[in-house]
Amino acid sequence: MHLLLINPNTSRATTESMAGIARNAMPGITVECLTAPFGVPLITNATELALAAEAVAAALAAPRTGIDGIVIAAFGDPALQSLRQRLAVPVTGIAEAGMAEAGQDGRRFAVVTTTPDLVTSIAGLAEGYGHGGAFLGTVLTKGDIRTVMADPDRLAEALLEASRRAVREFGADAVVIGGGPLALAARRIGPDVPVPLIEPVPAAVRLAVARAAKT
Repeated sequence: MHLLLINPNTSRATTESMAGIARNAMPGITVECLTAPFGVPLITNATELALAAEAVAAALAAPRTGIDGIVIAAFGDPALQSLRQRLAVPVTGIAEAGMAEAGQDGRRFAVVTTTPDLVTSIAGLAEGYGHGGAFLGTVLTKGDIRTVMADPDRLAEALLEASRRAVREFGADAVVIGGGPLALAARRIGPDVPVPLIEPVPAAVRLAVARAAKT
């Protein structure tokens, strides 16, 4: 099974970290990776998310062969619907997959993330994917986003605190970490969160493989 993971931001370091996590998500898969050809290194608002959608579409404009599925590795799932309309292979977004996995078996879930200006977009995705009754809301990390993101230890601590708050204050049965650049930190804190913590990149790989197997 050969998947293509595209990072909709311009950070090659983020691309490599997500690709490494994706490759370890399931046995027997190969993961090729792409980085957005233009845009921003960190998507923090709706304007940057729209630009990321343009970058993803541009990166995948040329036909590609030997690919069984595509994973869009930004939590806003930029260009997901437009790519589905013109590509023959299944296209999966990490927000789509993370929310689907979190909501299994009737669980109610919250999203934990660092980006306050994307809260409305996240709520729209949850509603659009049919999780309106299960989605409890978004819990934000404390502190300036760029300061928190610049320090891996601080990021992990901030995500852990917000995840525990999602359980304590929102009553979440599961927590989705909302962001591709948060993937490494999500892996670190999972054992310390008192409910299932959904890592969106592995969730997207699992869903992408399942979809590709049906085509």
